[in-house]
Amino acid sequence: MSEPSDEQAAGQHYLVCGTEDCQENGQFYCNACHRPLCEHCSYEHVKNIDTKFHEIVLYRHRKQQLPVEKCKLHPTRNVDIFCKECKIPLCSKCSTMEEHQGHKFNDLEEIFAEKYALQQSEFSKIQKYFLPTSQDLKSDVEADATQVRKAMESIRTSMKAAAKSLKNLVDEVTKENLEHIKKMEKSLLEMLKSQETTYDDYIAYLGKMSEEFQQYLSLLNQKLLFSETLKIKTIPETTKPVLPVFTGGKFSKDDISKLLGGVIVPNTEPEKRKIQPMETVTTHMKSAEKQLDQTKKKSDVKQTLSLSTSVTKVKEYTVPGVDTVYHVSVEKSGRLWVSDWKGNLLQIDLQGNQLQKIKTSGGEQGYHTATQDGNVIYTDKDKKKIYRITPDKKITEFIKTGNWTPFSVHSSRINGDILVVMIKDGEAKVTRYSKAGKEIQNIQRDKQGQELYDLPRYITENINGDICTSDINKRAVVVVNKAGQQRFSYKGQGFCPYGICTDVLGHILLVNSLNATDYLLDQDGGFLSVILSSQQGIYSPRDVCVDDENNLYVGQVNNTVTLYKYLQ
Repeated sequence: MSEPSDEQAAGQHYLVCGTEDCQENGQFYCNACHRPLCEHCSYEHVKNIDTKFHEIVLYRHRKQQLPVEKCKLHPTRNVDIFCKECKIPLCSKCSTMEEHQGHKFNDLEEIFAEKYALQQSEFSKIQKYFLPTSQDLKSDVEADATQVRKAMESIRTSMKAAAKSLKNLVDEVTKENLEHIKKMEKSLLEMLKSQETTYDDYIAYLGKMSEEFQQYLSLLNQKLLFSETLKIKTIPETTKPVLPVFTGGKFSKDDISKLLGGVIVPNTEPEKRKIQPMETVTTHMKSAEKQLDQTKKKSDVKQTLSLSTSVTKVKEYTVPGVDTVYHVSVEKSGRLWVSDWKGNLLQIDLQGNQLQKIKTSGGEQGYHTATQDGNVIYTDKDKKKIYRITPDKKITEFIKTGNWTPFSVHSSRINGDILVVMIKDGEAKVTRYSKAGKEIQNIQRDKQGQELYDLPRYITENINGDICTSDINKRAVVVVNKAGQQRFSYKGQGFCPYGICTDVLGHILLVNSLNATDYLLDQDGGFLSVILSSQQGIYSPRDVCVDDENNLYVGQVNNTVTLYKYLQ
């Protein structure tokens, strides 16, 4: 459903019956007259002799009206017939012309309705299969890119470590070689020093011999004739040192590469990314639609569309430790998590007894959520972090949100993703994380670049993947599809939304804090009914929550949580 005009938004919360002077909810539709009808007027319509053969259907099953196009030959007539032989659209007067005599004709509106439904189906495939599947594949590519970077960084670290190890070995061997050379040098020098001493002694000996010879030669007597001839010792022999020779190692760059190792790409075919067959999604969609139709057939149409008359109070909890109830989360076990505007977060059992109490920085927003795997997640605005509480009461840091302040949070029942409303410098966005805490998607602006959000306080997800937020500054419920494209905004006179949730039928349930009522919308933003008001005994509601058993919990400012049955 497209967003209503300002005039519609200001004056009504539902589609008005098309009958003159009737202001009831137009929950039915006449495909012949192309106008919405309330239940009473639809009965009168089929009782009227002029319209008794008209086709009356639920509004959501209506046929699209043929766009008005004037005939070029007969400007006062509308083109509404299709000639099967000529395969062209005509007006009724054209069909009587001679060139179309004997031809067969089809109702152009029927063809348009079929084509519209076909194109709508193809568009739905884009939204429900092609776009989400492509986004998932893109996420896989991004994850692979991260993995590649990590792998390459690991290889770089290993290569540097190998090079450092080789360098250390080279330094160690070089040090040992230098020590060996030092010893060799010392040994050779000691040998030469010894030889030097030998020659010093021999030279001294020669000096003495010279003096002795001079004494003999200086005698003038004949004693020299009778003395023994002095003999000179031979010159001592020594050896020259054998100098060591350095022989350089013989190695090449390839030898070093072998020592250091290298990067090898396995010789295998790249694995193709798995693309989920559209048939699987289509089958799942058909199965879900069939189940939904079967569920709706089990209930009377009037009861389904007038749920406020069937709401039954089942139980009421008075929550100790809080003075208001601004948000409620329900675990699979049925235990409740309740928070107030002062940052008190409490867990209570099925009897209303307090099990644990945590002081947080949260306030008047849906800042906690129960996950499908039994944990509870809550945001911390001051620390800009998201924490996780396990069933054994252990609190651990889950996600850091950087410069953005995490505000409200919701855990998807479809795939476990975490949807978080973020605020920074007057801007707001919705960030999707995987259940492991990896950032997947950011939703902030529409196709025209305009801000989608102003101050969303509560967030939830519908069965079709739509992300629904209640924005108190815009005084609207803003709904985008899984891809982040805006589907519609729901507004109304005297309207300020607070708590919001969805149910198994795709209904959107929300609190209007200005008139203390709870509304029920359809999946496309159409107003269905007021399901709770002061007439049912509620007092200033602030939050709504639906569990897996279709129980409706309403949190109120008088520290009570009331349990209702509203589906049959």
